Amino acid sequence: MDLIRHLRLFIVVAEELHFSRAADLLGMAQPPLSQAVLRLEREVGVELFDRSARQVRLTAAGALLVEEARELLAREERLRAVMGRVRDGELGTLRAGVPPQTPARTLHALLSACAEEFPGLRIDLHEVDPAEQVRLLGSGGLDVGLVHHPVDDAGGLVLGPSADTALGVVLPRASRLARLPEVALHDLAGHDLFLFPRATAPGWYDRTLEICRAGGFVPPSVRHARNPEFLLGLVASGRGVAFDDGRVAGKEPRAAWRPLTGRPLILRISAVWPDHSAHPAVHHFARIAVRAIMDDLPARSGGPGAPAVDDRARPWSVVYPPGRPTAP
Repeated sequence: MDLIRHLRLFIVVAEELHFSRAADLLGMAQPPLSQAVLRLEREVGVELFDRSARQVRLTAAGALLVEEARELLAREERLRAVMGRVRDGELGTLRAGVPPQTPARTLHALLSACAEEFPGLRIDLHEVDPAEQVRLLGSGGLDVGLVHHPVDDAGGLVLGPSADTALGVVLPRASRLARLPEVALHDLAGHDLFLFPRATAPGWYDRTLEICRAGGFVPPSVRHARNPEFLLGLVASGRGVAFDDGRVAGKEPRAAWRPLTGRPLILRISAVWPDHSAHPAVHHFARIAVRAIMDDLPARSGGPGAPAVDDRARPWSVVYPPGRPTAP
């Protein structure tokens, strides 16, 4: 028996104390309504209405059931509302992975925006390399990740809208190249390159070296630095160059950031999640993450005393995968 439906019918009859009027209000014939009430009485094992007099009256059990039924139906409405918010990704816990080098300001903007827009949604944030994020997404250890493109082993994963930024080169400020308004890749010939370990994001690592070779820059040595501060220290000491969006170099007066001619290195970052078991909140996270990354991108300059840099066109953009709807 559909108890909720029968209780709704019972409440209307109890309020009207007239089967015919109740049937009219419910938009149904009186016989089916009477049968529904009888079935409810059989189900609960008591008579709910006194039908002995000309006027229908509630029995003591019926009067008690009215209050209980109203409370139960109110709970049912609340339950449906809560489940609707869960379905829409506004409640629950979202396990999200972010790269270790994600700036603190970006994380703050991301978490603050999520808390403001969806206060019932808890973001369980994990600091995980992109390659490990992909593995955890496949095994169910994460609901969504924030990774660099190209994404390795992306089968069964959905890529959300991406934030793209053109990388420049970080140089020792004493370098002759730091006096240029922009630097071509072939100008870097003979310099060692400091790069993140390949295991953290193999696709982006290989793509970076491929673009360097195509541009005429084959570094004599590629040294690895996981921590951006450590990388900056190595560059400032004159031991080589690195690629960055400008945020790291701005912290060190002995280093300079310059744009690359033609903007050959585009760092693309987006949220990614399993296609077969997507958490309902992943689309919210993907949209907010892109906005947080974009808002935290620095003004394009080489720092104090640097030559003027032509920044008439913003070298970053939001890109949506083909066939995917844009986020609101």
